[in-house]
Amino acid sequence: MTAARGPVGLSAFPLTPLADDALDEPALARLVGRLADAGVDSITVLGSTGSYAYLDAAERARAARIAVEAAGARPVLVGIGALRTAQVLEHAAAAEAAGARGLLLAPMTYQPLTADEVLGLYRAVVERTELPVVVYDNPGTTRFEFDLDLYARIAELPGIASIKIPAVPADPVRAAERIAAIRTVVPERITIGVSGDASAARGLAAGCDAWYSVIGGTLPEPALAIVRAARAGRIDEALAESDRLEPLWRLFAELGGSLRVTAAIAEHLGLAPRECLPLPLRGLDPDARARVAEVVERLGLG
Repeated sequence: MTAARGPVGLSAFPLTPLADDALDEPALARLVGRLADAGVDSITVLGSTGSYAYLDAAERARAARIAVEAAGARPVLVGIGALRTAQVLEHAAAAEAAGARGLLLAPMTYQPLTADEVLGLYRAVVERTELPVVVYDNPGTTRFEFDLDLYARIAELPGIASIKIPAVPADPVRAAERIAAIRTVVPERITIGVSGDASAARGLAAGCDAWYSVIGGTLPEPALAIVRAARAGRIDEALAESDRLEPLWRLFAELGGSLRVTAAIAEHLGLAPRECLPLPLRGLDPDARARVAEVVERLGLG
């Protein structure tokens, strides 16, 4: 990641592990250090996988400092989403003080937000920080949907570096059309990163610059294999590796989403303590955990 352009390659999103409903600092440091050692392109803490919405300001500031220290020279982006602009700015200042290299901002909502309100949120942030800002378009959790017009308006703001988009369509033609449409309204310096792990290889094949990855935050090696193949032009190889991981993607769909499955993987591998999610969130039941463990072992991911 550079000041001129947003993240490219694999940005890995680790969990923020808790033990007895308090931040497990050693476990977070181990997870982040593991990603740095694996050679991911950047590390994004306090995203949705990092349970940012469930942590208070002190916990988030501490998690940012731990991540930056554990990552060494690897760039760390920090999620700063909150319900109020004042809180977002507080989180941005804490991330900057911790040494973050970029910020990830989702427009959190309770009362539905308008496009003008979301634009105002991003404007308030870029006016208060020199750090590059990644636009986090995640309607599955925020219940706010961006359109091309809002992408274009936000992209005019200085400091906007990247847009993290939801999963692309399964059809390759439609996926390419989606990315092309976004590129027509944002400057070249703004990178486009795909999320929705099951669609990541398709998104990279369609022209995305980055993969903002849930699974890459716990299992970086298979995620790196997909990204490196795609960025080298070996699209068939990237798609084949994603297909190999299809049993994992099915678990995401069948067991309530990627967060609980990823937490179960981290717990199974000894990377996080049992029941590492913030209450009231709970981990998977024993039968579901057994399914996750079986897939991890069968795919050789342990």
